[in-house]
Amino acid sequence: IALGRYRFEARVRRMTDPFFVVCGYGQSGRKLVAALDEIGFGTVVLESDPDRARAHLVLDTRQPSALLIADARAPDVLEAAGLRMPNCAGLVALTSGDEINQSIAISARAIARNAEVLARVKSRGARETLEAMGGVFVVNPFDTFAVNLSMALQQPDVLRLEDWLSGVPGEKPPPRVEAPRGHWVIAGYGRFGHAVAGVLQAAGLTYKPIDIDPAHCGEEGILGSALAEEALRKAGIEQACGIVAGTDIDANNLAIVNSARRLKRKLFVVVRQNLVGNRSLIEAARADLEFVQSVVMTLEIVQLLTTPLLNRFLLLARKQNNVWAVGVAGRIRDVVGDTVPHTWAIDCDPALLGARRAFAEKPEPPLAIAHLLMDPDDRRQVLKAVPLLLLSGGRDVLLPGEHTLLHPGDRILFAGETGVEGLQRRTLSDDGAIDYLRTGREPPRTWLGRLLDRS
Repeated sequence: IALGRYRFEARVRRMTDPFFVVCGYGQSGRKLVAALDEIGFGTVVLESDPDRARAHLVLDTRQPSALLIADARAPDVLEAAGLRMPNCAGLVALTSGDEINQSIAISARAIARNAEVLARVKSRGARETLEAMGGVFVVNPFDTFAVNLSMALQQPDVLRLEDWLSGVPGEKPPPRVEAPRGHWVIAGYGRFGHAVAGVLQAAGLTYKPIDIDPAHCGEEGILGSALAEEALRKAGIEQACGIVAGTDIDANNLAIVNSARRLKRKLFVVVRQNLVGNRSLIEAARADLEFVQSVVMTLEIVQLLTTPLLNRFLLLARKQNNVWAVGVAGRIRDVVGDTVPHTWAIDCDPALLGARRAFAEKPEPPLAIAHLLMDPDDRRQVLKAVPLLLLSGGRDVLLPGEHTLLHPGDRILFAGETGVEGLQRRTLSDDGAIDYLRTGREPPRTWLGRLLDRS
């Protein structure tokens, strides 16, 4: 055991590029490690269950990945995982228990005050504790899905924009999903069912839950199995517009959908998938909306930790209407076509040679967003990108215009073609390129010309 610990610590110390510590290697943990590896981050995995940890032994990753079978709540384990290392990008607590994730998050904040820490919790008590402490991203997969369902009911075009920008660059954009308004039947009234019911109630819609557990069902629900047509009829399935198959057994969820469709042919179907291996069952349900916890978790976490400016934009977008979202999607489609765009953030860091030239040495003409949309090799060529958000002096500017002036420390979120980001970073790092884009004058090519230009 001591030798294994020594080898683990040595492997972590050899990591020189940014990495994340992932605590818990269940379905969500495995999917998150794979996603982080795909976008270029190393991972350090902590898992207390040897059976779960065994899946890491056959893992083939592009980036470095290390595994330790240990309890991540122990401060010495977090230390060994490299939490204090300057290239540790953050920690994610994804174990199966809220109390464990809460304890890991609290320990991580005490060990490394500046590290990004994210914890998955589902109970209100754990969430309130971590939010009161501060400095921890708290993610509840049920709440995340509830937000998506709410947008499907009231802002379907905003939801499509969000799904589009959160997708895999180069793939086809997701379909538009609009949930109907009317009566709903909720099969399975645990925490997932309650989250869905909260959305329906907030939207002013009626619903009737079904559950086999009296403690879950409550006085407003129907006690029994939603597999029985009698229970579905009592819940009003024949007058319903939608069915939520949200039990914790995937085969039952498929059977519930089939039973409901026999009684009411046209239904909007929401289905929950619990186990990754049951994908074929969920596909057979032909659902309009799917809840797969590991997928929801992965998208949410990767977005929060690796593209925080995109997350900021999406939160602001939720406050807009459908017409606004359609307009934004149209602008992006004009640039990249009918595919998911690449998204990235550009920092106007005055430490960069080009940015320093524009902001301090030669401020005229002032640097504007338009200059970052020009090809540094030929300013007549417009780069295929759309500015989505400008963060300037703590103020958010949605869809900033091309003539918007930039200031030191500004951050801009772009969506566009892969490769544009590199050209923009080159512009901000090259004093000659940034002068050329602002003035139109070709930079001097000889050492004498450069000497005279500086004088």
